[in-house]
Amino acid sequence: MTAVIAQMAALVVLGAGWRVLRPGGLEADSLRRSLTGLVYHLLLPALVFSVLWQAPLGLDSVRIAFVAAAGVLGGMALMWAWGRASHQAGHRAGALILAAGFPNATYLGLPVLESTFGETGRSLAVQYDLFACTPLLLSVGMMVADRYGSGGRSVGAMFADLLRVPPLWAAAAGATLNVAGVDMSPWLAETLERLAVGVAPLMLLALGMGLSARYINRATVIRILPVLVIQLALMPAWVWLLSGAVGLTGDYRVGAVLEAAMPSMVLGLVICDRFRLDTGLYATAVTVSTALSLASLPLWFAWLT
Repeated sequence: MTAVIAQMAALVVLGAGWRVLRPGGLEADSLRRSLTGLVYHLLLPALVFSVLWQAPLGLDSVRIAFVAAAGVLGGMALMWAWGRASHQAGHRAGALILAAGFPNATYLGLPVLESTFGETGRSLAVQYDLFACTPLLLSVGMMVADRYGSGGRSVGAMFADLLRVPPLWAAAAGATLNVAGVDMSPWLAETLERLAVGVAPLMLLALGMGLSARYINRATVIRILPVLVIQLALMPAWVWLLSGAVGLTGDYRVGAVLEAAMPSMVLGLVICDRFRLDTGLYATAVTVSTALSLASLPLWFAWLT
């Protein structure tokens, strides 16, 4: 795991270095949007479609979705309670709830699990995110952002967003063909794999490009301390307990806990901007939790194995 994290960290650092050096005069933010757009609309759907068409889907898939949803909702509930007790302002409270609830299950979790567990890790990361995290983000997460922020959209529009997520459509199509027992042709399998192979490195580079120390100061670091505790310690511990209780075992259980131990998800920055939450505070949570996760993830893996 340490070697895997070191490789992942190298790509993240390269992405962060691009923000500083701007090779060819290309701005990191505009390039990051282009990379994530390519991954989101083409490469990730290809990977998801391929994985869920061929992966063994069964009771473990239900268990993965359950513990993932319980982890997200548990993290959000803990941060909500802390915000109420500490009287956080609405725009700050909303940003902190999102940062504490949603792990970076795809942009960091997918490369880490795939490098560690191979096809099993790839399948688990896809199911963890698309069967629980993404639907909750675009439903419960949006409603929380609308409640604590302003300038948002109607609830109907939020659910319409959920229906326009390309990886979710790819997941539905792949799972349907899987359950129907349709065989994938070798030509199609190879084509999809050629597209999917670019997902992990481009995700990590884009993650690094999205990190920034601009908002980091003593006040913001103090405010995000509960987020760090929840995301990197309490949420994975909660998922570990739940996964044992529902019968998730072996690599599936280890992988689910590692997914829960991922840092705050980058996509939340878009939601904070849209609903006028405290984007700077959220960005600080993403940057600091990502940096700390490079040390905490190997510790979790060593303990679990």
